Amino acid sequence: MDTFDGIFAGKKKRLKAMKDSKVGSFGVQALVFITLIQIACILKIQTQIIFVLPICLFWGRFSNLFFIEKFKYMSYKKKSISHKKFWNGFKKESLISIIFLLIFISYQLVSITSQALLIKFFILILVGIFLSYSIPNILGNKIGGFNGDACGASVVLVETAILFMHSILL
Repeated sequence: MDTFDGIFAGKKKRLKAMKDSKVGSFGVQALVFITLIQIACILKIQTQIIFVLPICLFWGRFSNLFFIEKFKYMSYKKKSISHKKFWNGFKKESLISIIFLLIFISYQLVSITSQALLIKFFILILVGIFLSYSIPNILGNKIGGFNGDACGASVVLVETAILFMHSILL
């Protein structure tokens, strides 16, 4: 919510609005809108939630790796510890995630019997890659870097967007 308040506060007030403990109107609107989309998608997916939810959660968290790699850490405080201090680079940080993804894809190739479902599965994997890269990129460019609030917003937005795509395609 803080990220949406910051985005709509303007460039000069962005960090102050994100740091403020009070929730602004844009944060509340974002919370309600995202929650309604998620509920509608879950009601549409119903029995396939066990298949869909891990994919959404994976891409949501994976999106932060793109975020941290591409943008500099920003803080309201002048003396704040940067996440990049302990960052090992995108390749090292994403290795376990990519191995997990390859195992998951291999399992799906073996278990999916319908060719149409297999095509939808690959489309959703490609959509996941696209969204987990583009959403943090848009957020990072809009706010001028990343912080904990922006990373959290990226996770929620990517998860919701992928959940929405799954509810349309499946």
